[in-house]
Amino acid sequence: MAVTQIPVTVRGAELMKEELQRLRSVDRPSIIQAIAEARAQGDLSENAEYEAAKERQSFIEGRISELEAKLSNLQIIDPQTLNAEGRVVFGATVRFEDLDSGDTKIYQIVGDDEADIKGGKISVSSPIARGLIGKSEGEVAEVMAPGGVKEYEILDVQYI
Repeated sequence: MAVTQIPVTVRGAELMKEELQRLRSVDRPSIIQAIAEARAQGDLSENAEYEAAKERQSFIEGRISELEAKLSNLQIIDPQTLNAEGRVVFGATVRFEDLDSGDTKIYQIVGDDEADIKGGKISVSSPIARGLIGKSEGEVAEVMAPGGVKEYEILDVQYI
């Protein structure tokens, strides 16, 4: 079975590594301590703190495993090293105008784990990103939205 590479920006990879480090060095030890304290209270069958701590431990261990697997399959892409000749590609920051409303938006196209619409980052697998990829400044991208087809004119593409 072929291993799928997970595209991510340099910053996205750093954030994943930081989260893994925090889970291993801070969260895991603190939950082990919480479980020990809950055990010290005696009867575990009716100990809500113990159950909550065990649930939290399960979540932390699952997240550690998930991050380790993802980090081993990352394809780190640095937008600053791209030479896409003005085309929208993974990692690019795109300024575009909604031709219906006239609204202008700026988004960076990032990996699924990095997406943060409020932070100006959209997933490469989102309908908007899929519609924008491959287009250049001045071109119009048609994107299928829940309310029908939306048209966006690409105003600017940057690799920052």
